[in-house]
Amino acid sequence: MTRAELMGQLLAFVARLITGAQGHWRGCVPQAVQRIYFANHQSHLDWVLIWAALPGELRARTRPIAARDYWTASPLKHWITREVFHAVYVDRQRQGDEDPLAPLQQALQGGDSLVIFPEGTRGSGGEPQAFKSGLYHLARQFPQVQLVPCWIANVQRVMPKGEVVPVPILCSVSFGVPLVLGEDEDKSAFLLRARDAVMALRPPGGD
Repeated sequence: MTRAELMGQLLAFVARLITGAQGHWRGCVPQAVQRIYFANHQSHLDWVLIWAALPGELRARTRPIAARDYWTASPLKHWITREVFHAVYVDRQRQGDEDPLAPLQQALQGGDSLVIFPEGTRGSGGEPQAFKSGLYHLARQFPQVQLVPCWIANVQRVMPKGEVVPVPILCSVSFGVPLVLGEDEDKSAFLLRARDAVMALRPPGGD
């Protein structure tokens, strides 16, 4: 077992220890098919929680999207995201004519699954912000990839914005029914429907 694999097992254990990392498969089952998991976004731990909630055999081919400026800011964060999570780095500021979806498209072309956050930035809790267009374009370009909505509950209380030390709180991820982009469905309608699918997984009275 490599050092990265050992670190991955340790991080999964720690994530479960701190948050419980419970996965509730409400609309689909965990299986080795190519997927885009898309979820609400409230914390830097969001994609770690989804990753930890997946069965071990799915983690190796499921890659989170990570902001390059934040997750490569130190050698340790860069090594963990690159070697353990195999993150797909994206630039939050577009460079010239570069397509911001290019790294995601390359990962999907390679057969990997992705964890993405269509809001594009972390919210402050409650309802997700409006979804940006990236999910729509990926759905149009890769119709064979399942689109699985997810709701992450309580993770913003584990590590709110500005905090660096996680607080042990029980968290969960609910996985919903995969969406299918309609043949003639326009972007706005699809993004509203995708956001509604995420919201529908929110526990009654929960975050």
